[in-house]
Amino acid sequence: MCLGIPGRVQEIYEANGVRMGKVNFGGVVKEVCLDYVPEIAVGDYTIVHVGFAITRIDEASAQESLRLFQELGMLEEELSPERHADSLAPPACPTDPWGRAAPVKDAR
Repeated sequence: MCLGIPGRVQEIYEANGVRMGKVNFGGVVKEVCLDYVPEIAVGDYTIVHVGFAITRIDEASAQESLRLFQELGMLEEELSPERHADSLAPPACPTDPWGRAAPVKDAR
């Protein structure tokens, strides 16, 4: 399952022209692309999906969601390094934010 997980922005920086940050998910810190939420600041909470911050949320909502994910045992599953082995490198923000694949050409 791929969930949007709430986390707190600890640091913001630029890498190769892309706005990136370190986000804390209840003790687990990951690198996240922040390009889609230019209003996000250090200390804010955001929902992160597959390495991309997608919206800003309030602290109470973030804490409640983290608590529920932990109760259900889903937080560890979503944040485990094995689940996202290819996410050791920072995510690259795609040019198409909806991730549409290129059209498949007929090989006939």
